[in-house]
Parts: sequence; C-alpha cells; structure tokens
Amino acid sequence: MTQLSNPIDWFPLWLSLRVAVLATGFSFVIGLALAYTMARHRFRGRETLDALVTLPIVLPPTVLGYYLLVLIGRNSVVGEIFEKLFGTPLVFTWQAAVLAAMLHSIPLLVRSSRAALEGVDRSIENAARTLGASESRIFFKITLPLARRSILAATAFAFARAMGDFGVTIMIAGNIPGRTQTMAVAIYDAVQAGRSGPALVMVIIISAITLGILFLTNRLQGEQAH
Repeated sequence: MTQLSNPIDWFPLWLSLRVAVLATGFSFVIGLALAYTMARHRFRGRETLDALVTLPIVLPPTVLGYYLLVLIGRNSVVGEIFEKLFGTPLVFTWQAAVLAAMLHSIPLLVRSSRAALEGVDRSIENAARTLGASESRIFFKITLPLARRSILAATAFAFARAMGDFGVTIMIAGNIPGRTQTMAVAIYDAVQAGRSGPALVMVIIISAITLGILFLTNRLQGEQAH
C-alpha cells in the first residue's frame, strides 16, 4: 500500500533544477559553438568530431560514467587541478552531477542546432557579407535569429535530459542525501527503500516538468514549421 505519510525531502528537486540549469547553460555555449563549426566549416576530422559528440547518446551510461571517473578522478589532471583550486575532489560532488548532465545534453544540442544552422539560407548571409557585415554580426543578427526556434527547442530537450540523468550521475556524483542526490537518484533510492509515497510524488513532479517542456518544444517546432 502506498505510504503517503512518509515525509518528502525536497532537496533532490532543487539540486536537480540547479544541475539542469547549469548543465544546460554550459551545454548551450559548447554545443552551439560545435554545431556552428561543423555546419559552416569543412575540415579534416569533422566526421570524427561528429562521431565523438554523438557517442554519449549510444554508449551505456556505465561506460560513460567510467570514462568520466578516469577523466576527473583524483589521479587525473582535471581532478588534481579541481582539488587544488577548491580543496576537495571533484567526484561525488554536485559539480560532478553537472558534468554528467552535460555529457548527455551536449549531443542533443549539437545535432539539432547543426541541422537548424544548415537550414538557414546562405544567400542571406552572403548578402550581408557584401554589405560589409562581420562574421560575428552575421551570426548574431541573421543566422541565430533565423534558427532560434529549433535551437530553443533543442535547449529545452537538453534541460529535460539533464533533469533526468541517472546512470552517469550515480557513478560520478554518487547518492549522498543532502549533497549529491538528484531527483532521478532519489526516486530510485525511495523505491529501493520501500518509500512508495515519496517516490510517487517525485515521479509525478518530474513527469509534469517533462510534459511541460515537451509542450514547449512542440509549440516552438510547430511555429518554426509555419
């Protein structure tokens, strides 16, 4: 029987929102830069870069988590630098959860943003170049506005993906209540402990957030089609 009387810890929700916001922000900048580079430039190794960016979508979360543990562990260069700067290891921190969420958010942003940028009419950009506009001005005044709806939709998907990351997060951030326990991890923990009431409430909340994001992205993509 569902035990609705069990208290609910709201920390995982606030942590998941913070992780998702930060991960999406970083992913937006990195993903848009990668998407623009691959959409507008031909260079040796572009296909390899594309494959590497797409890899997190197809690899099992445990494999991705292992790679990140090697990359940011205490014996790695990244881990050593982080520990010297902040006085604590990077693994099993909420910052590690941000990295885990980024790993799954960036591919979504890159693939959708690249398609959107490639769909922009190049003749409009060329016309602006003949009028003396710089590349940065063309990007921010022409290219980005024309592709904005698809990019915003991809950003919303990336946020939803960051909110729900589990496999990589639990491997590199762990399951520390009050410190690194995100919503997805808290749901798993509640189910394992037989606390079905809190698990149900958290499932409903994250489902509602995801449905809202899907509604937003469908609206954006529908308006883009018109």
